[in-house]
Amino acid sequence: MLILGISAFYHDSAACLVEDGRVLCAAQEERFTRKKHDSGFPVNAIRYCLEEVGSGLEGIDHITFYDKPFLKFERLLETYIAFAPLGFRSFRMAMPLWLKEKLYQKLVIRDELRKISPGVDIESRLLFTEHHQSHAASAFFASPFEEAAILTMDGVGEWTTTSTGFGKGNHLEIRKEIRFPHSIGLLYTAFTYHLGFRVNSGEYKVMGLAPYGEPRYVDTITENLIDIKPDGTFRLNMDYFDYCTGLTMINERFESLFGARARKPDEELTQKHMDIAASVKKVTEKIMLDLTRSVQAETGARNLCLAGGVALNCVANGKILRDGRFDRVWVQPASGDAGGAIGAALATYYQFMDQARNAGERDAMSGSFLGPAYSQEEIERRLTAAGARFERYDDAAFIAVVVEALTGAKAVGWFQGRMEFGPRALGARSILGDPRDPSMQKTLNLRVKYRESFRPFAPAVLYEDLAQWFEMESDSPYMLLVADVVKDKRREMSADEQRLFGIDKLNVQRSEIPAVTHVDYSARVQTVHRETNARFHDLLTAFKEKTGCPVLVNTSFNVRGEPIVCTPEDAFRCFMGTGIEVLAIGNCVLHKDEQDKRLQLSYRESFEPD
Repeated sequence: MLILGISAFYHDSAACLVEDGRVLCAAQEERFTRKKHDSGFPVNAIRYCLEEVGSGLEGIDHITFYDKPFLKFERLLETYIAFAPLGFRSFRMAMPLWLKEKLYQKLVIRDELRKISPGVDIESRLLFTEHHQSHAASAFFASPFEEAAILTMDGVGEWTTTSTGFGKGNHLEIRKEIRFPHSIGLLYTAFTYHLGFRVNSGEYKVMGLAPYGEPRYVDTITENLIDIKPDGTFRLNMDYFDYCTGLTMINERFESLFGARARKPDEELTQKHMDIAASVKKVTEKIMLDLTRSVQAETGARNLCLAGGVALNCVANGKILRDGRFDRVWVQPASGDAGGAIGAALATYYQFMDQARNAGERDAMSGSFLGPAYSQEEIERRLTAAGARFERYDDAAFIAVVVEALTGAKAVGWFQGRMEFGPRALGARSILGDPRDPSMQKTLNLRVKYRESFRPFAPAVLYEDLAQWFEMESDSPYMLLVADVVKDKRREMSADEQRLFGIDKLNVQRSEIPAVTHVDYSARVQTVHRETNARFHDLLTAFKEKTGCPVLVNTSFNVRGEPIVCTPEDAFRCFMGTGIEVLAIGNCVLHKDEQDKRLQLSYRESFEPD
């Protein structure tokens, strides 16, 4: 039984195919259109999924969309009525679009699908799930747990912004909800906006900036902006926010509270900005911890599943795990709206069709390697057509050449196997570096990724060596848990270094792997397993054999504002437009200094800031 899941029309549109409860393939539309966070109907992602199984839509049993448009329209109307006459300008702008398109999304979906497979009866196959039901299903049904507590958090679905529930077998129940306009996701996005980062894109920058600051504004936030109850539930003071009635996230009263207007994207980041980031980070972590403690007390569950955009907060996730209320925590690797496609399909299979579910030792995500792959022959054909100069190696020689490049302080583009689903590169579409190099973080940020120097990088580590390098006992295959570097790998700071503030902390070497050690000794860890990514595991093993270090810098294969590369052509263009020195694709190796200089590009201004 094949079920097509679709998410679209807000951000991070995606499609997936589920067969008998197993996720076969999934991809975001942005990877094909090269438009970051593409919200359009995911026609390319759907075509990819159908090609993967060799079927048209006539072979699909059900097609499930990840939310219910009529409920969203109801929220728009009720919000306007509640705040009228305030907000008339935003209402006037939104209403024509809703009346023209969004109210008729079922027909839009039907017509778009008919373009893919003309003549197929779409309407009899088409189903809709609620937004947070999709998030909860993507978390629980894809997890390895037979039973678990569930927490979902994002900006807003139809009405719900936060939900708690419980799953067992093929049954999932949402027990409690927090509803719009009260949203921890929108609170965090309001601060993202205030700090000058792009809404629905730059939230992770706030998390990366926070360790450079001190949480001096926690009381300001909790005494004015949000009322947090002991169980983690909360209400926002809407006097400070503009997203219900205006065209921005915050208003002048919010800016007055912090004594500064919203930062422009090109303005300097100050210590105050860092302190504000640290403060909202701490408040968010408190809410998430309190919510997980209360859902554990209510359900008695020893396992926890997380989804929704807020669940991408890997620092909070690590604190939830270390809190000890749960034995195991599993986070959907595509926690944002893209993962809603998977949740919609899984909810259809298990809940709508009442199919039996047997949780396995591993989750249902196949390491999140669910996207397109390319054969060696196809890679060579495409590279040749693009004008690339490369050399092909056998497996052993290929790994040796890449290790030599890494130990030579080179940035390596790594393109192997099936593309990842979700926002993290996990060793299929990655840029790799030597974590022992003190200059690697700044090099990758400024010369390769063209982004802010403070942005941290993640360590990919052999799972079997995890405990020797990081204070973590749990598996972390999806780079969604933060842990500290173990003490015997750290370097103690001098008294002068400890007195440094803000971005001045960046250049202090803190451990044997400085390129992936954040200023607070933490790291966003990815554990690498042979079972899910044998070639990346082989590379890490060879790097360890040569250096004694089983860790590599792993960041996504793209530049600031660009989607992660999908095709060999994408990889070659990014390679030629950035400071990446070596491209390892399939069994081919390309060196920058051997390429045709006429093919060089300038990627620095090719994409808008993220």
